[in-house]
Amino acid sequence: MTLHAPYDPDNIFAKMLRGEIPYIKVYEDEDTLAFMDIFPQSDGHTLIIPKHVEARNLLEMPTEKLAPFIASVQKIARAVETALSPDGLIVTQFNGEAAGQTVFHLHMHVIPVYKDRPRQRGHATGKPADMDALKALAAKIAAAL
Repeated sequence: MTLHAPYDPDNIFAKMLRGEIPYIKVYEDEDTLAFMDIFPQSDGHTLIIPKHVEARNLLEMPTEKLAPFIASVQKIARAVETALSPDGLIVTQFNGEAAGQTVFHLHMHVIPVYKDRPRQRGHATGKPADMDALKALAAKIAAAL
């Protein structure tokens, strides 16, 4: 997919926002939803998406909606750091298929990094994680909010 194409209302994140498919929630407010990545690169890998927009990427996000979205990203990053005590955090976002984007609804990744262990897998690869383990991590991060 190119950087500029019509928004697909049937993308997986849009379906999650409509309650059509399950996810493991970490946090939700009026503007954003944070949930566990089911293909985590590290324990605690969390995704944050904006609600009430049809933005495929950062370039399409209405400017007036960026502040609450980024505030939620920071809130989740702080909670991940508090809950899991990683040595570092990767906060990233992809724009377009050529850049690695696989779901075409704007989203940010918060990925904990630990010095003593490599990331578990590449972006959007491998088998889904154990759902019970993800639920436990989500509860731990949510408790740190």
